[in-house]
Amino acid sequence: MLVEGKNQVEAALKGDMTVEKIYIQRGVNNPPLIDAIKKGRVQYQFVERAAMDRISKSNNHQGFIAFVTDFKYHLLDDVIAAAQKKNIQPTLLILDGIEDPHNLGNIIRTAECMGVDGIIIPKNRAATVNDTAVRVSAGAASNIKICKVTNINQIIEHLKKKSFWVYAVELGGVEISRTNLTGPVVLVMGGENTGVHQLTRKLCDGIVSIPMFGKTNSLNVNSAAAIALFEVNRQRGCKA
Repeated sequence: MLVEGKNQVEAALKGDMTVEKIYIQRGVNNPPLIDAIKKGRVQYQFVERAAMDRISKSNNHQGFIAFVTDFKYHLLDDVIAAAQKKNIQPTLLILDGIEDPHNLGNIIRTAECMGVDGIIIPKNRAATVNDTAVRVSAGAASNIKICKVTNINQIIEHLKKKSFWVYAVELGGVEISRTNLTGPVVLVMGGENTGVHQLTRKLCDGIVSIPMFGKTNSLNVNSAAAIALFEVNRQRGCKA
C-alpha cells in the first residue's frame, strides 16, 4: 500500500503502520521529515521526480512516497479496552456499509480530530482502509484504532453488554441535542445509499437526528458524522 504526501508519510512513521521503504524526491526541501526518516531506521532512497510521478497514484506525493504493509486492523476487544482505559466517557463509531473510500477516509479524519476512540467497519460490502482512504484521512488512519468485523449487529449487542449506549444517526429520530450522549457512547452511521440497515436500527438504543432547515433533505455521511461527534463533545464540555 502507498502512503503519499509529507503529512501522511510523517503520520505513518509515528503511527502503527509498518513502513517498509520510503522514496524521497531528489532535491526536495524538508529537512525535519528527512531527518526523521533517517533516524527511523526505515529503508529510504532518493529518486528523480519523473520516477516519483510514475509511482504515485494520487498525483500529489509532495516528494514523499512510503510503501507500507496492508493496513493493520485492531481486535475489537482491544479497541474497547483501550477506549475504556483512556476515557471515562469513551466514544466509538460504527460505519454500517460506507462504500466510498473517500468518504471512509474523510470520516476517519473527522473521527480522529474529534477524539473518537475507535472505528468499527464491516468486513463485507463496505470500503476498506486502502491507499485512497489512508491518503484522504491525511494521516489520521495511523492515529486511530480501526477494527473490521463480520457482523455489525452482533457487535452492537456485545457493546451494549459492555455498558455502551448505541445510537443510530438517522432521519426520523429524536433531535440529537435532546439525547443524553454523555457516558460510553457508540454512534452508528449508515451507508451512502442505504442509511443504517433496518435490523441494525432496531438493535440500537435509539435513533438521533440532526435538525435541518434547508430544502435538501440529507447530509453527506462525513458531514453528519462531524456534526454528531461535535454534539457528543459539546455535551461533555469538550472534554474527551
